[in-house]
Amino acid sequence: MDDMLEMQYVVFELSDERYALKISDVYEIIKMQKITVIHNSKPFLEGVINLRGKIVPVVSLHKKFGLTNYEVSKSTRIIFVKSNDEMIGIVVDRVNHVIKFSDIQPPPDMVAGIDGNNFTGIGISEEGMASILEINHILSD
Repeated sequence: MDDMLEMQYVVFELSDERYALKISDVYEIIKMQKITVIHNSKPFLEGVINLRGKIVPVVSLHKKFGLTNYEVSKSTRIIFVKSNDEMIGIVVDRVNHVIKFSDIQPPPDMVAGIDGNNFTGIGISEEGMASILEINHILSD
């Protein structure tokens, strides 16, 4: 966990809950764009988007985590991450800031009803706590 304290994290919100990704996993953050729906795909796949000539899948962590109070607003963003050598966009309610945590605790088995294997830890800062996502595990299903 000491190595994790040296890293910076992008903190964002999903349904009023705070989550974080290692900044080294984040490729780009953009405002919500029109997403082209792909029928007969995984339930949490929102569709695809054209990111400067490259077609990139976009997933909804709301659907993946079973979070129900999801609504697109002016603060909705798409965070593009590299997962298993593939670029993937994830829809989030709001991107808060980049931060280093003062403490990181191991993840509990369950976090708000979500499988604890989806997290590498719980980051603690003056602004509060955020669940640090293990993006490769989440997107591997």
